[in-house]
Amino acid sequence: MPVADLATAALRLLEPETAHNAAIAALRLGLAGRQRVPADPRLAMPAFGRTIALPIGLAAGFDKNAAALAGLSRLGFGFVEAGTVTRRPQPGNPKPRLFRLEDDGALINRMGFNNLGIEGFAARLARTDRALTALGANLGINKEGADPLADYPALVAAVAPHADYVAINVSSPNTPGLRDLQAADRLAAILDAIRAAVPNAPPLFVKLAPDLDEAALPELVDMAIGRAVAGLIVSNTTLARPESLRGAARGEAGGLSGAPLFNRSTRMLARVRLLAGDRLLLIGVGGVATPEQALAKFRAGASLVQVYTAFVYQGPSLLPRLAAGLSALLDQYGAATLAELVGRDADRLAEIAP
Repeated sequence: MPVADLATAALRLLEPETAHNAAIAALRLGLAGRQRVPADPRLAMPAFGRTIALPIGLAAGFDKNAAALAGLSRLGFGFVEAGTVTRRPQPGNPKPRLFRLEDDGALINRMGFNNLGIEGFAARLARTDRALTALGANLGINKEGADPLADYPALVAAVAPHADYVAINVSSPNTPGLRDLQAADRLAAILDAIRAAVPNAPPLFVKLAPDLDEAALPELVDMAIGRAVAGLIVSNTTLARPESLRGAARGEAGGLSGAPLFNRSTRMLARVRLLAGDRLLLIGVGGVATPEQALAKFRAGASLVQVYTAFVYQGPSLLPRLAAGLSALLDQYGAATLAELVGRDADRLAEIAP
């Protein structure tokens, strides 16, 4: 077994948040090594004003403080999204707040945007070389004393010189009232405030909740297009609890990620694609653990895909497996490039059961 896989297995013997902190420390110290993920040019995708050689990225939530970006970049991710970061430091929710459901390939978290604040985050982002890996900054509001119309513009201004893109997080289930900001009028006001304060902001993305009423999607998509949003990230974690869950922690409060989220998030992704066409760049996230699942996200309409829970369980070896598998699937489909398949199956995937 490769050393990285042994380390990943060893981390699972620790309490989840302790294991996570140990992984961040190892990455920060350069102990995770370097993955040489084969670069099949057929997989490359244009995004953020550059070419993303491997369109598989790390979702927000893993490196909340931009502490281990160099180490994560060396693992072969095409892009890494750091955060969620808030304007002021905050401790997050009481522990325990992160739970494994290994039999379900899932996690439940109620972290509550625990982070060290934007000042140090921006400084660390500025020190990270973006030559090989695109960097995104995921931004949220504090639990107490938040002013979204002031906080989001200030956060964007702080990271604008140092990020390839910015993700506006209005969809975490663990900050009271945050998901209310997904209402089209409230989100429009936030985006207008950002544009007024930071006219030269990096490409703006909005991260949506998978539990959003599907009837709200047309207005949200139209609003995003009308305000020159670069794209949408579909989706965040879910509050739903499928009856199929077996893990002892299935009743814990918080957002569910991983395998049980795959259908729900892919269905929503396909529906957004049908509404937006190619006017928005879509990032698909939720339950991707295999090349076939990654390809389904692309066929639903994503130009880029993010992983999180599968990376926690499988470790760095996930990336070369996904890269090799996607190349093989292109051969199987007789496709010259992965880009040819983006959105090809949106009609069917928009109707899968969540």
